[in-house]
Amino acid sequence: MSKTISIIGASAGVGLLCVNEALARGHRVISLSRGIASLPAHPALQIVQGSATSSTDLARAIQGADAVVVALGTGMDRRPTTLYSDFGQALLALQPQLGSTPVQILTGFGAGDSAAYQGWLARLLFRLFLREVYADKTRLEDMVQASALSWSLVRPGLLRDADSPGLPLVQADYHRGMRVGAVSRHAVARFLISQAEQPGYLHRKPALSDKKG
Repeated sequence: MSKTISIIGASAGVGLLCVNEALARGHRVISLSRGIASLPAHPALQIVQGSATSSTDLARAIQGADAVVVALGTGMDRRPTTLYSDFGQALLALQPQLGSTPVQILTGFGAGDSAAYQGWLARLLFRLFLREVYADKTRLEDMVQASALSWSLVRPGLLRDADSPGLPLVQADYHRGMRVGAVSRHAVARFLISQAEQPGYLHRKPALSDKKG
């Protein structure tokens, strides 16, 4: 059944792949991003140009949506940021409008409580290069988990460009010694749209890796 899916952070990376995936599956898409030049021309795509940290712009993008996918990112910028927590404030201001609409939020394995399950090398690399970005992703996760939203926190491993077929490996029950490896952006996008179609991890935090073999 066709749905209306709002995609926040839609102009690049996983967000743009989500737009293309949702349209290919026959859904209506409302996109929100600052830049719009990369978005496809499609009759089922409604483009909202604006900021994900603005409740006004965000309200326009989620109006009438059956599901929301959040794929914000800072690209290669590793400087301290408040993008994620500022978005969280804007999102929580819209809880009455969202009601029970499922919200899939892309963060990353290493945010929040998942940091305790990283291997020593990953922990070292995060401390050296990603600490500030993931600190703000953790702030967003904390805000969302304390809210009344119908949320899922989707935590991929290291994102890579090469495609891999099908859906990624999903680990929603964390345990010591678990491995969350690299994962294709395409596979992450397919997972996010499949969850927008039929949520299976509400109030859970699935970690995503590429399947092996």
